Amino acid sequence: MITLTVCNHKGGTGKTTTSINLAAALSLSGYKVLVIDLDPQGFLTRMMGQPEPETDASSLVLFEQSLSAAPPIVHLPTFDLIPSSPALSTALRRLTKPTDVLWAKEYIQSAIKGYDIVLLDTAAAVTVYSLNALVASDIVVIPVLPEYQPVIGAEQTYQTVKMVQNKLNPGLLTTKFLFTMVDGRKRNHLSYRNYLREKYGEDVLTGIIRTCTTLSVSSRDGNTVYDNNPQARGAIDYANLADEVSSYFSLVRA
Repeated sequence: MITLTVCNHKGGTGKTTTSINLAAALSLSGYKVLVIDLDPQGFLTRMMGQPEPETDASSLVLFEQSLSAAPPIVHLPTFDLIPSSPALSTALRRLTKPTDVLWAKEYIQSAIKGYDIVLLDTAAAVTVYSLNALVASDIVVIPVLPEYQPVIGAEQTYQTVKMVQNKLNPGLLTTKFLFTMVDGRKRNHLSYRNYLREKYGEDVLTGIIRTCTTLSVSSRDGNTVYDNNPQARGAIDYANLADEVSSYFSLVRA
């Protein structure tokens, strides 16, 4: 089983859109995919048209020994989901011990069965939940809009991932930048893409996600881009991304 985290400390980079549509593309490629929403604000859960769950039917079960050990999985048409709950925010106050970064890894290894891929969506912040996701991960994808502030945020995220890899998760095999919302007409988009490719080389994915109206619409109606228009360029871009990301799965299984 592959554990993949999509994260960026900076908001507005297409992180949750990437989590949804990458999960959908991987599922359509034949993988059985479970998405876990670890964002206390639950953007992914809401974007998939799901109501706020009860506490014991949310991703808080990863961090609560007192709650049911059975994964509270919601079966969606394309992939499965463990939804988020606002109760994650309250739980932050007690998750302060150094060992509290290990909850997600232990839960995934012990309780999640029958999936090829577990994809973790995180908040746009450094929290115990995002650190849990990184500690549990084999692969990390950092979506980045090729503009100044998002690039700075992506680089900071990259440094956090490397720290976690060095100190807490030597099994984290690869970290990749993904350009999102790319507008080929903007010179600054090309400049920042060149900057990251020159500085980080193979740690930048070859594929990009271009601007696409269908992606914006899908994000509001509980569907993936493949439900609304599988021929849209966003659908094509995420299908290509799924192929590229899956090429690294053999490293995890080796």
